[in-house]
Amino acid sequence: MMRTIVLVVISFFIFFHVAQSQVLLTYTESNADFPNPERGFYIPSETQGGKAGVLNGNILQLNRTNLQKHGKATYAIYSTLLFRNYLLAEFVNKPISAAFLTQIDNDMAVVRRTGIKMILRFSYTNKPHGGDCADKEHICPPYGDAPKNIVLEHISQLQPLLRKNADVIAVVQQGFIGIWGENYYTDYFGDASENGAGKILDSNWTDRNEVLKALLDALPEDRMVQVRTPQMKQKFIYGPGAGTRIPAITAKDALTRSYKSRVGFHNDCFLASADDYGTFYDYGSSSSPKKEANKRMRTYFETDSRYVAVGGETCDDAFSPQNDCAPAGHAEQEMAAMHYSYLNTAYNNLVNNDWDSLGCMENIKKNLGYRFVLQEAVLPAVLQKNASLNCVLKLVNKGYAAPFNARPVELILRHSNSKKVYVLRSTANAQFWYPGNITVNEAFVLPKEVQPGKYELLLSLPDKYASLYGRSEYSIRLANENTWEQATGFNNLNHIISVTE
Repeated sequence: MMRTIVLVVISFFIFFHVAQSQVLLTYTESNADFPNPERGFYIPSETQGGKAGVLNGNILQLNRTNLQKHGKATYAIYSTLLFRNYLLAEFVNKPISAAFLTQIDNDMAVVRRTGIKMILRFSYTNKPHGGDCADKEHICPPYGDAPKNIVLEHISQLQPLLRKNADVIAVVQQGFIGIWGENYYTDYFGDASENGAGKILDSNWTDRNEVLKALLDALPEDRMVQVRTPQMKQKFIYGPGAGTRIPAITAKDALTRSYKSRVGFHNDCFLASADDYGTFYDYGSSSSPKKEANKRMRTYFETDSRYVAVGGETCDDAFSPQNDCAPAGHAEQEMAAMHYSYLNTAYNNLVNNDWDSLGCMENIKKNLGYRFVLQEAVLPAVLQKNASLNCVLKLVNKGYAAPFNARPVELILRHSNSKKVYVLRSTANAQFWYPGNITVNEAFVLPKEVQPGKYELLLSLPDKYASLYGRSEYSIRLANENTWEQATGFNNLNHIISVTE
């Protein structure tokens, strides 16, 4: 369905008192599900040093461009995200081998060719074992992770790879510590289970903080690291003695490239219980016990998550019907309140499949992360060469979150005949396009090379990295009818402007 042009002409004076007539255009929202970068359901994968699997680029590309079902899912998805866990089991007491580092580099090259990005985690063990121990889950030590000196050595080895391939890294999860890299059952960093001290001591928090800082420093400052629980961020920013009443970050703190602005969250037991199996818990310190803090930590998470990367997976259906669709459950409400950008498509589908059968999966697929709908634009019909191009765009973000990685906002002029493109870079930052209404109101100076003629106007939200800039797979598509150009990655505003002498 073509967008409607409302023939309302608005006259006002722009810079230097040059009169400019403006045309108001309105646009039709699309209800379609389609792929967009750095959001949605991810596909999980794992490979181990010495037993390295090779990523199949053809399959990854098919997953991005075609609706596919994965694992025991009853629903099909487009996926622009690959979760990749690198299991370092054979390196718990030695450096990572050159061969395995090369394989990681090769994986990232495959990912780049296929037009997707990675959620990265490194861990040492993924196999809990039982025995005669106190833990109520019957998970017993030794757990099999590595000591701090080895972890720091491995992060140092990985730094060149992480920086070289930052363009295709959506986000990195802290990992490294404990079984599955989830920072709980650990031999070296404080065992908060009944097997250990039952809380995390100050010295343990100090060691954990050192690992998190090393990982943040190993990445470029434009990439975030996700931690497993909100308390881990509080203890990192404010020290081992910090309590759970620490305030969340604010808009002033966001996107400053400070440590506090670069630590997000991955909840790997989303909607599993009232406190998501300990996600919203206080694990104590040397001077305070482990104790319940569900309400306080949830409030912190909801506020802080507005400004950072959030994702994870479901892990148990025991919390049904609360983890179902409304009205019995609150799955969508919680995703929106906690600003989820991604979830695992393959686990746990006892939970996810209920969203499909109960009727809210289509909304979830579309609204994970951002979903920008252009509602109207006010644009000039005729413009003198030496005048400023006044542009007003009104959008709404119907998704749960804003984009968590930076990308340019560009107004594109494309000559109607020659198709030559001129890029007008906006001062707007799409990372601040939070759920709700968005207005871009800006005056653009035309490049001197622009000659009189007719020009199409388009909106582009490309990837910021030169290696990906201009590739449509990495550009954001608006949720509108008849605007998306697959070949260019531009969103066509369906308007012609005449530039005159």
